[in-house]
Amino acid sequence: MKKNLLKILVLSTWALFAQAQNLIPVYLDDTQLIEARVEDALARMILEEKIAMIHAQSKFSSPGVSRLGIPELWMTDGPHGIRPEVLWDEWDQAGWTNDSCIAFPALSCLSSSWDKNLALLYGRSIGEEARYRNKTVLLGPGVNLYRSPLNGRNFEYMGEDPYLASQMVVPYVKGVQQNGVAACVKHYALNNQETDRHGVNVVVSDRALYEIYLPAFKAAVQEGEAWAIMGAYGKYKGQQCCHNEYLLKDILRDEWDFDGVVISDWGGVHQTEQAIFNGLDLEYGTWTDGLTMGKTNAYDAYYLAAPYYKMIKEGKVGTKELDEKVRNILRLSFRTAMNRNKPYGSFGTDKHAKASREIAEGGIVLLKNDNDLLPISLKSNTRIAVIGENAIKMMTVGGGSSSLKVKYEISPLEGIKNRVGDAVEVVYARGYVGDAESDYNGVKSGQDLHDNRTAEELLKEAIEVAKKADVVIFIGGLNKSKHQDCEGSDRLTLDLPYNQNNIITELAKVNKKLVFINISGNAVAMPFVKKVPAIVQGWYLGSETGNALASVLMGDVNPSGKLSFTFPVTIEDNSAEAIGEFGLEGEVHYKEDIFVGYRYNDKEKIKALFPFGHGLSYTTFNYGKITADSNVMNVDGSITLNIPITNTGSRDGAEVVQLYVQDVKSTLVRPMKELKGFEKVFLKAGKTKVVSFTLTKEALSYFDDVKHEWIAESGKFTLYIGTSSEDIKQTFSFKLTK
Repeated sequence: MKKNLLKILVLSTWALFAQAQNLIPVYLDDTQLIEARVEDALARMILEEKIAMIHAQSKFSSPGVSRLGIPELWMTDGPHGIRPEVLWDEWDQAGWTNDSCIAFPALSCLSSSWDKNLALLYGRSIGEEARYRNKTVLLGPGVNLYRSPLNGRNFEYMGEDPYLASQMVVPYVKGVQQNGVAACVKHYALNNQETDRHGVNVVVSDRALYEIYLPAFKAAVQEGEAWAIMGAYGKYKGQQCCHNEYLLKDILRDEWDFDGVVISDWGGVHQTEQAIFNGLDLEYGTWTDGLTMGKTNAYDAYYLAAPYYKMIKEGKVGTKELDEKVRNILRLSFRTAMNRNKPYGSFGTDKHAKASREIAEGGIVLLKNDNDLLPISLKSNTRIAVIGENAIKMMTVGGGSSSLKVKYEISPLEGIKNRVGDAVEVVYARGYVGDAESDYNGVKSGQDLHDNRTAEELLKEAIEVAKKADVVIFIGGLNKSKHQDCEGSDRLTLDLPYNQNNIITELAKVNKKLVFINISGNAVAMPFVKKVPAIVQGWYLGSETGNALASVLMGDVNPSGKLSFTFPVTIEDNSAEAIGEFGLEGEVHYKEDIFVGYRYNDKEKIKALFPFGHGLSYTTFNYGKITADSNVMNVDGSITLNIPITNTGSRDGAEVVQLYVQDVKSTLVRPMKELKGFEKVFLKAGKTKVVSFTLTKEALSYFDDVKHEWIAESGKFTLYIGTSSEDIKQTFSFKLTK
């Protein structure tokens, strides 16, 4: 776009004049017309209007230019649902009665569906909800890589693999923006811990940056054509990420040619001069003395407000950077708020509830199923014991900025009862008391979870209930409280909280038909794993939580989710924890470099509790022999593999076929395998489908941080086809030639 700017300006100036005079029809494409309107509006604005446009005027809005008919911009937190309205200048709830949304599953669930169609459905549905509420920008999705299972915000992200996150973020972004709402991809970049999140400086090699931590952002920008991006809180190369020259100018603008708006995270701006020159466009949530004191027009004290204006008036800086910021904001406005062709959207609909449930069912992962305990066989006299606080606790409230006020939320217990009906007896026992609070940021769940019984009394009740049941379903895991899955704090341990390990162990002693459902957005330790025959990863599933879980437990839906991150046996099996460089204050060194997640497990020959890509089914699949169009690939060409997949079981189901690549001998050290392709294929019982993968040099390349370029070296490559990073079914070797 930058290369054609002069041409666009000339054409657009003439086009606007001709259009205004009704002299000739205009034959500019949409991009050229938007650029024409941007330049026209910019030329009409005065300095004070430009300054006002580049910073907030309330908690979630920034001004337009009413004199010129340019509307305000309105932000809303996602990425799992549309945040309830707050007061203009405070975090307190505005008290609306019509802002209760549909909650969609956490992005950790979406990424574990490995289903790009569901990602598109997700984006389109949440975009419709944002559009109906007249929001300009949805603050999501999040694509920061899963570096440690102790990161409190992992549940908002898309897993540990850059390729998987890249493939899933693109349709999400496109789906949102089909509604004339901008997706704001966050948090750019290296936001991999919550400890000291405003001050921590990340030290990481350029190679790890480009191979691990940037690909999902790059895909969102170049393939998804995202209209906005949010800077991270922390620092990189000693500069805050919200005004970081290397990230925002050198990479985002110059290398990726991003033409959208860079928005600060709330309170992420720390300095006026860097904010002017280093690529930030729009400042939100800065904590100034004036603002905390409730001063009138406190937003004028923002770094890009009065201080910037004063520097311009005193001749210390020019207006070139200001005009570029305003151009980007105007371009966003013409794509969204001033787009006359955008749809109306819809909110809290049955259609969105159905979409939420479909996404939840697609992302639920069956981790273990000894003796085919699942699906549960229902008979008229079946007695089911449901145990655990997470069977009744609302999970849409809490966790930070993703906390929601929902139209409804079906609990797991309620969903199970709805599914089995009156003919099956369902008995509930609390088991433990975790977090009894029921509100967050003024959103009240309406639940009263306080329980004065002792831990011994609760355990005794649970054991008695379990003894008399045909099957026991323990629903536990984490919640969205501080030091669990929650913005602003990291986890303190990999272990389950509230003595759950002991409770599960005791239940296994009295009933061998025990199902553990882990509600979390993170991996947890499971020292009881050999004692529990069936384990399900349940995530935070949104409004339709209970219905989605029940449909999988009872076999109405065949589970097809696959883990988007590794479950380690112990915390020391995670690379960041092994090197002792996670959750530190001041500075964190990513010494594991590119060896994150399963890459580290392969390198150190560590067997996972449950590996990346793992997930079972109620049916079975056979992987046929790989065929390829050649065993030699030219660096400028491609190679295509075909592999037949057969559903050999008695149930219809979906399988995720995963393709990993190994560079057998390379100049720089490389992982043993890297995910470079996947396909989710649905097969009726007994049916076969051929899955095809086409690879180009991009899939074979590594980033040389000395030459600062991607390199595909000639030589031998091995391709692995598997059901997880550890379960490889077929291999194929070929040579890459220059």
